[in-house]
Parts: sequence; C-alpha cells; structure tokens
Amino acid sequence: MKERNMPRLNLLEETRYEKLPVTVYPNQQIASVQVAKRIADLIKARQSSGGKAVLGLATGVTPIRVYAELVRMHKEEGLSFKNVITFNLDEYYPMQPTAAQSYVTFMNENLFDHIDIDKNNVHIPDGTLGTTEEVAAFCLNYEKQITDLGGLDMQILGIGRTGHIGFNEPGSAPNSGTRLVTLDDLTRSDAARDFGGKENVPTKAITMGVGTIFKAREIILMAWNQKKASIIKKAVEGEISGEVPATFLQLSEHVEFILDEGAASELTRFDTPWLVKDCIWTNILKKKAVIWLATTVKKPILKLTEDDYNNHGMAQLAVEQGPVYNINIDIFNQIQHTITGWPGGKPNADDSQRPERANPAQKRSIIFSPHPDDDVISMGGTFIRLVDQGHDVHVAYQTSGNTAVWDDDVLRYVEFAIDFEESRGGDSSELKKTYDNMRSFLASKQPNQIDTQEIRNVKGFIRKTEAISGARYAGLPDDHIHFMALPFYETGKTQKNSVGEEDVKLTMELLQKVKPHQVFAAGDFADPHGTHLVCFNIILAALKRLAETEEWAKDCWLWLYRGAWFEFETHEIEMAVPLSPQEVLRKRNAIFKHQSQKDTPVFPGDDAREFWVRAEDRNAETARSYNELGLAEYAAMEAFVRYKFL
Repeated sequence: MKERNMPRLNLLEETRYEKLPVTVYPNQQIASVQVAKRIADLIKARQSSGGKAVLGLATGVTPIRVYAELVRMHKEEGLSFKNVITFNLDEYYPMQPTAAQSYVTFMNENLFDHIDIDKNNVHIPDGTLGTTEEVAAFCLNYEKQITDLGGLDMQILGIGRTGHIGFNEPGSAPNSGTRLVTLDDLTRSDAARDFGGKENVPTKAITMGVGTIFKAREIILMAWNQKKASIIKKAVEGEISGEVPATFLQLSEHVEFILDEGAASELTRFDTPWLVKDCIWTNILKKKAVIWLATTVKKPILKLTEDDYNNHGMAQLAVEQGPVYNINIDIFNQIQHTITGWPGGKPNADDSQRPERANPAQKRSIIFSPHPDDDVISMGGTFIRLVDQGHDVHVAYQTSGNTAVWDDDVLRYVEFAIDFEESRGGDSSELKKTYDNMRSFLASKQPNQIDTQEIRNVKGFIRKTEAISGARYAGLPDDHIHFMALPFYETGKTQKNSVGEEDVKLTMELLQKVKPHQVFAAGDFADPHGTHLVCFNIILAALKRLAETEEWAKDCWLWLYRGAWFEFETHEIEMAVPLSPQEVLRKRNAIFKHQSQKDTPVFPGDDAREFWVRAEDRNAETARSYNELGLAEYAAMEAFVRYKFL
C-alpha cells in the first residue's frame, strides 16, 4: 500500500497494520480539520482540471466538525463547491425531508445551506417513497447515477456500534448495493435520543451498499471517543465477517481509519504494544503492562515471576529493568500510594507519597457537575467525605438538565402547585390556564419537539430541587450550591449550541469567587450526551485564563472523575478513595434524591441498570481490581485522575 502524503499535527502515533492503515490524532478536532483539508484538496484538484469531485457523505455526530471546517474554508478561504456532486450514504425510511431527524435536514443545517453547492448536485436517499417497487427502482437509479459519474472519488464514513457502515447492518453482503434494510435494535437504541424515544425510531432505512462504498477511489472511516473503541478493534483487527460489516474494508487498498486517542485505545498497538514490538518503557506504560500481566495470569503483582514476563511478551521489560521482583515492588508501591481516605489531603502528614497535598489542612473545593446528578452518581462518597472532613466544599451544576425529565412529571408538579396555592386560599386561575396550555401542548407533542418555555422551566425546577436535596444530604449549606445554567445548553433541544464566551465568563466568575485549591470535573468524555466534554472544556478554558493573572489558580489542582458510563483504567488512577459499606449507603441515598432519574430515566443510554446500581457496581469493581492486584480489600472505591492544565 502506498503511503499517503498528509500533514500530521502532533500525532499520538501513526501505525500501519497488516490489513489497513490507521492514523491516530490527539483529538477529533485536529482529525476533522485534516479530513476537511483532504476533501478540499480533492475539490481543488478537480477544479484545476475542469472536472467534478464526486463525494460520498455521511451523517451523524462523527462528521459534524468536518463539515464545520469545510464551511469555514468556504466562507474564509473561498473554497467553492460549484464543481462538487454528493451522494449521501443513507436515510431513514419512511422519513419526510423536512423532519428534524431527516438526513436532508441534517445535511442542510450542517453543510449545504452554508456553501455554494448546486442543490441539483445533491443526492440523498428518498424516505418518502410509497411502495416497495418505487424504493427498488430508486435504489437502482442511485447506483446508476454514481456509476455514470465514474464512481465516488472519496467516501466519508462513520461506524455504528454494531459495526455498520452506512446502514449496512450485521449480515450485509460484501457486494451489496443500495437497498432498503431493517435497522438493528442497537442502532435504533443509539438513535432514540434524536427521536424522543426508541419507539419513534423508524425500523428501516435506505442505504448505500458495502459494494458501492468499496468501489470508491478513497475511503476514510472516522471514529471518535472511547465509546467506539471496542468496535474499532473488531473492524481493524478482527476476522472479516458479515457480523461486523466494517471488517470488509480490510480488503480495500484505498481505505484509511482516522481515529482520536479514545477510539484507538483498544487497538493492540496502543493498548498492549509490548505484544507486537519493543517499547520505550515509560513509567505509565510499565505500570499498565504489569497490571495487565497480573490480570492476565490472575496473580497479585508481588507474585509475578520472570517466567510470567517471558511467556507474555514482556521479556524486554524484564531484561532492561529487571530483576522482575524489583519491578513488581515498584509498581505495587505506586498503586498503593494512590489509595487515600483523605481526598482533601491529610493534615500534618508526610504528603510526598500521597495523591493530594497536606496543606492547607482545610481546602476550598468546587465539584463541577455537568448535569444535576453527576456529582453524587460519580463521586458522592468523596463529596460526603470532603464535607465530613471539614473542607469548604461548593458544588456547581453547570446545566439545568431540563431535557431529561418525563413530560408527565411536569403535569404532576404543576398540579401540586395548583393544589398548594388553593390550600392557602390563593387565586390559582392563572396557574390553571398555564396548566391547561401545557396539557394541550403535551397531548399533541411530536417526537423530540422543543417544549414550551414554561414546560422547560418546570423541568429545570424539578432537576434543581433534586440537586439541592442531594447536596444538602451531603452536608452543604445552601449558599454553597450554585446553579450556572450555562447558555450553551439552554436550547430546549438535544442538540446544543456551541460554547460561547459567556459560558467561560460565568465559570471564571464562580472560580474567582471561591478561589478553590481543588476542582473536581467530569472526565468521562464518552458520555452519550456529549455534555461532559463540553463542560470540561469550559472549565479548562476558565482555569487557564485565570492562571495567567491570578496566583491561586496556578496552585489549583484539577481532578477528573467518571460517572455511570465508564471508569478509569487501573493504571490511570492517581487517587482512589475507599468507601466503607456505610458510605456506600450514604452515596446511594444521595443519588435517590434525584427522583426524576430513578427507575427509568429519559436518557438511560444502552445500560438497563439504574444509575445508582451502575455507580455501586463500578465502585465495587474498582475496589475488586485493586484487591486482585494484592492490595487491601475495600467495599468500594471512587477513582480520580489529576489533569495538569499548566
């Protein structure tokens, strides 16, 4: 395979597998800019020769930043799309082109309405066709149009968690063409948020076939964040099979996988590199490898032998840094030093081997919670312990969470308000009118339709009162509970606005008010909402700006926690806070204060367990993993990683 000439910006690593090339970038923004540049270069090359650029385009979250960069290049650099012809991969069926969930709407909003493309050159599968015969005829013509143009110059792909490309679900044939397909249950679950519930997601779609995609002269498959890591590993390194349609791409000489670090994290070359090559043994890699070895052979770290190292691809480490028992002791001690019952630092103690500083003995801490329940779900035990140990703890709820409340809860709370007003002898007539309007709206509400402002307010009030109850249970006074209502979130839609200056400014103002020694922030960037990463970036921007001029900010430590979705890997953990059985119960009770998220939340993800169960299972698993490595046995542990922003 020929090496491609492509600029690399601070790459984590570029590696070539036997089956296909993979390029990994530090983050999706850098990767998206580079993909957009490749598209732009193709368009310009065709323009210079007087030809057309024929592009296969994808929808979904993955390509949004690529399209944003193309729009920027059009507006700021004069990139023209007049010679571009596009064919989209797929469309739900049935689907009206004006529907919010339509891929016609998606492409117009994210690309076509902002560039100078001739709309006659835009082709998207038609979700309005009435009969099976009409669909079949359309699909044949879609193929013919592509063929008549000489095929696709470049095909952009994302990948679904079933391994689908386009809507080529498991079982698709490698030579399949454009056709009507039935969607996999997991695919429909992943789309549920956009449709206001899985029951509203169409069961079918029209999709370009694997065979059609395969004929493109260049194929770029993109994937972002850890949520896609397991399916990327199967697609890149797994056996070629219709069970994972993306594996068919291994047969192409024209494909490249472009990933961020999270999506690449389970590929052998990144996850366990010692199995495929000699390594530069940094401390973090050595720690990861020894923990992996102990887990693989099911032994505590201090019982690992030279044979264990030699028989599991780690002979290089044993030779270069052995004897192995010394390696074992070093890694065991490093892990042991992450364990602390003093997340705010232990007063009057030697802190040279502790994760947090001893001084000042009483610290000012802010726990930033992207949604109104992330604080107690993710670090409720540590939250309570910080308060119990006398630290000056604040909690800041960054968003209202008002899209994640069931509609019938709104009516129930307003009915309560009416009854309460009447019990006081007050006039409830205006409130009743508002209630009637709400009930009328909800009765005719369409899937994913934006709620009225009154309904959004009530949903926000529900989340707010629950958050106050949880924070009070943890021991906070009311003046230490902050509701930020960051503007980027308050759209009333699942699709949020871009981060603005006001989001950063509000965060800076709160930080300046508290001047914390510690900041805790959500670090599970693969959360299905995408909100956690946005909220983290706002905090990071605020802290970096403040550190330019304010001394306290330079000495502020930023700790990341993870929530109901993923936990840090054991080798990543820098502070592990053990919880007693009683503290586990206290954490559970704090989570229970969020009644609107109990039983079946609006957006549960693909995990059927309740949030409190997920949290307890995750914390118990962290404790169990430590114990299996030969450390003390605890009921549960909450894990943190320090993010050094300076």
